[in-house]
Amino acid sequence: MPEITLTVEHKVGLHARPASLFVETANQFESDISVQHGDKRANAKSVLSVLTLGVGQGDKITISSDGDDAQEALDALNSLIQKNFEVET
Repeated sequence: MPEITLTVEHKVGLHARPASLFVETANQFESDISVQHGDKRANAKSVLSVLTLGVGQGDKITISSDGDDAQEALDALNSLIQKNFEVET
């Protein structure tokens, strides 16, 4: 099961709009995807679960994925976070 650890730099962390974009991106993939912050783990496809992690600016998260498109899912989420949740129009 591949995983990546990233630092969330968005000014509000993984809350509200960034959390929605994160979940929207995760839901584009068939793989099971989870995100961990400290000792809390959440389903990356559920906005309520992601919000319960309490991820703030500068916090590290670990994203893991399991399934046929696991690496593609991690690449997409990595890109979203690296672009600071800016979406291309």
